[in-house]
Amino acid sequence: MNPVRITLSLGLLGLCVLFRQSLEADPVMHVLVQLPGLAFSGALFVSGLGWSQLRITEPLANALSLVAVFAILFWMLPRYIDAALVDPVIEFAKFVSVPVFVGGSLALGWEKSHPFLRGFLKANAISMLGVLSFLYIHAPVRICNSYLFADQERLGFGFLMTAAGLGLAWAIPLFFPLSEDSRISEFPMGKTAA
Repeated sequence: MNPVRITLSLGLLGLCVLFRQSLEADPVMHVLVQLPGLAFSGALFVSGLGWSQLRITEPLANALSLVAVFAILFWMLPRYIDAALVDPVIEFAKFVSVPVFVGGSLALGWEKSHPFLRGFLKANAISMLGVLSFLYIHAPVRICNSYLFADQERLGFGFLMTAAGLGLAWAIPLFFPLSEDSRISEFPMGKTAA
């Protein structure tokens, strides 16, 4: 158990709740700062409790990673971005489900899931952000009723920059690996070949 991580997790969750009105007033802050902050809070909490060190089978780890991706997809839908602003029940569900189903699931299952699944989910995340970017920038009408058209376009450009940043961050280690050990741990079959 790591009390520092648990404290940081609860502090981050508290900041997301305490400053929810100012964060949710801007769609970029709502979707690209508050939601990842909630997810990071859940991941810190799980790792702080030591649960990320549990022995989890690969099928369960794969399932947990898929749960996290579906939860991310759910909260990226314009309907639920809007609903979280006007319905207290949906907003409460956001503050519970994002830390648990996104952050907690990724902390438990990501490292133990199959490398091909991780690669597929990374590619899916980048393409999903690209499609959302196109949708938010080029939609002729407001998609989120709670935000202005200009805010919607800014969120679209935010999605585009996030997709580019993630693509770059995930591609650089492929060309410049940190060490031989990191490559072997990424592909367990490499240990037997050596």
